[in-house]
Amino acid sequence: MYPISYQADPVLEGRSRLTTFFRYLLAIPWLIVAAVYGFVAQIAAVIAWFAIVFTGKYPEGIYNFNAGYLRMITRVNGFEYLLTDAWPPFGGDEAPDYPVRVGVAPPLDMYSRLKTGFRFIVGIPVYLLALIQAIILTVCTLIAWFAILFTAKLPEGLFNPMRSASAYLARTAGYFLLLTEDWPPFSFEEGGTAPAGQIPPESPSRSPESQEREI
Repeated sequence: MYPISYQADPVLEGRSRLTTFFRYLLAIPWLIVAAVYGFVAQIAAVIAWFAIVFTGKYPEGIYNFNAGYLRMITRVNGFEYLLTDAWPPFGGDEAPDYPVRVGVAPPLDMYSRLKTGFRFIVGIPVYLLALIQAIILTVCTLIAWFAILFTAKLPEGLFNPMRSASAYLARTAGYFLLLTEDWPPFSFEEGGTAPAGQIPPESPSRSPESQEREI
């Protein structure tokens, strides 16, 4: 079971044309907060890198901070890239009712100093695959933007690759934040469900009204 899980509820019908049209403007406040949060998280990851290389342990406070950033940026990306119309929370706490969710397993007792020390060399294939997935996500989101504007629907044929690409990018972020030592699985299905004690594998079905908070 991969230690970073990803879930996105398929809300395909009744999408908001208005918030979709202005999505990138509406996302600006969250993107600003995410940029500041991410800057600090990168510094925290560097500190964690030294800690792991010298001690083999990931400081729990830093781990929880970076896990919070991963949850926050994943929700913001889900909103920005049209996986959901629901306004994301600003913080990094778990939000089990939000349509886009990330589960992060607890830190390991000991980490590989070698894998951590050479992360940015060993992780080059992960970075290259993430670039491909980012292109797929961008293209599908652009098409989805037009589809929602004209039909108020997100076609399942677009949602599935968008969700898969978003899952890979979220796990890639976790990998380079040192939250896991394992390469992210390439396909969404290979990632499995949430680790034990985290978000359950399936969420109860909810009506679009309860999932979306539209203008």
